[in-house]
Amino acid sequence: MIRHVVLFTWTDDATDEQKAAVPAALEKLPAAIPQIRAYTFGPDAGINQGNHDFAVVADFDNLDDYVIYRDDAVHQAVIAEHIKPILASRAAVQLSL
Repeated sequence: MIRHVVLFTWTDDATDEQKAAVPAALEKLPAAIPQIRAYTFGPDAGINQGNHDFAVVADFDNLDDYVIYRDDAVHQAVIAEHIKPILASRAAVQLSL
């Protein structure tokens, strides 16, 4: 299994509307990309200072399924239209479980 973990920090000028559009767009991906085995995402709970603002955790059966997700046009559109315009920084890792 491959677990993909992504952390985002939003720009200071990101609006509440822009931030709300991210999970609204992400929730459509599991129906559009059947290779997604599990998909969890959401804003930081605000417990510790200095954390990223938002996280995505996605599980795939294998590397090929992850690559399909990574390169999928619908996924890439979500990134281009909703994430990149408000993105200050990004960190990601893929774990082999």
